[in-house]
Amino acid sequence: MLILTCPYCGVACDETELHPGGEAHLKRFGPDASDEDFEGYLFQRKNPRGVHFERWRHAYGCGKWFHAARHTVTLEVFGTYPAQVFEPPEKIRAAILAKLPDWETGA
Repeated sequence: MLILTCPYCGVACDETELHPGGEAHLKRFGPDASDEDFEGYLFQRKNPRGVHFERWRHAYGCGKWFHAARHTVTLEVFGTYPAQVFEPPEKIRAAILAKLPDWETGA
């Protein structure tokens, strides 16, 4: 079972208390965006085998959205952080690199 800790209220909860929101850190486009940009935002998602950054909502708790870094095969959670952060914090990046040294290089 997947267990994530909400970075806002500090509660460690299983996936039954959470609502998945898809891929984190997507670039959203305004009303003047091209059809291709809008189509890409709606339909083009990464589905990696390995580390993935996702959005989650603490639905049966504080109700806030947050991001989580986890491994899609092992379900290992590297950490969670507020949704207002535009990229993973250094602490989480370091945890991923310590476990998977070739993660950033793609080797």
